[in-house]
Amino acid sequence: MDSLPPTPPTTAPTPPKPIANIEAKAVLLLLLMLTLVFGTVAYVLYARGAFESTQELVLLSDDSEGIVAGMDMTFSGFPIGRVRRVELAPTGTVRILIDVSSKDARWLRTSSVFTMESGLVGSTKIRAFSGMLTDPPLPAGAERSVLRGDTAAEIPKLVAMVKDLTQNLVNMTGESSSLNQSLANVQSVTETLKGPGGTLKVLLGDEARAKQVVTALERANALLLKLDGLAAKTDQQVFGEKGLLSDTQATVQQVSATLNDVRASLQKLDAVLVEAQAVASNTRAATTDLGLLRAEVDNSLRKVGQLVDEINRKWPFARSVELKLP
Repeated sequence: MDSLPPTPPTTAPTPPKPIANIEAKAVLLLLLMLTLVFGTVAYVLYARGAFESTQELVLLSDDSEGIVAGMDMTFSGFPIGRVRRVELAPTGTVRILIDVSSKDARWLRTSSVFTMESGLVGSTKIRAFSGMLTDPPLPAGAERSVLRGDTAAEIPKLVAMVKDLTQNLVNMTGESSSLNQSLANVQSVTETLKGPGGTLKVLLGDEARAKQVVTALERANALLLKLDGLAAKTDQQVFGEKGLLSDTQATVQQVSATLNDVRASLQKLDAVLVEAQAVASNTRAATTDLGLLRAEVDNSLRKVGQLVDEINRKWPFARSVELKLP
């Protein structure tokens, strides 16, 4: 049996060399880590404006749903304040304490309006609106009421309004509704208007009265036709060639001629009277002339009398005419 080779002796491992100043290095590493943590926290606080000067703003609301500490208050889309705390006042109203940065407080005025909007999707938002930037600035610690606009809260009201509207539509379109009755009346009136004399039937409300009106109109038209014929005859008799107006014009022309003769005779009379006054010695001759002139005047007066008689005979509205001699 062969003999095994001898086993070499086992050597123990060499222990590692101790690190020099390991405790000091651990303390330095721990200090570095703490420095990084505190620096990060300080930077975050600085970035969030924890070290900036702020002024307090208190918003009053009747509900704080959706409001949490740390949410922003925006102005024109930019955050200018942050909710610090939400508390309940003794009166039951909600007090929302907001820290507004001093550099951004210039956007808030005494006339500013604050709203709290809650939509169906997304968180609640607090917004500030300043219409007049020339108004006095908002003082620190001011309390303002916030206007709420909750879309979800309006849904039940909207549903109730839609329900009432639907019920009203059902009532309006029912068989016994006033609208259907009105439409039926309108249809009846339309059918009546389509028939003969429909307008009069609608206006008078009775077919018999409508017939009476039509009969009265026909009689009035017949009477107007008669009056037109009578007017034509009157025009012919009065204004025709042989009418009363033509005879009257001829008579007036005769009267004018007679009056002209009378005027000439009177002028002669005046001349004779002047001559009689001037020549007193020629009395017989003047008397003869006066007799002739008197005869001419009488002749003219007879002509006037005959003309007047003729006028009274032709003119339908005769009147007595009295002529006085001078």
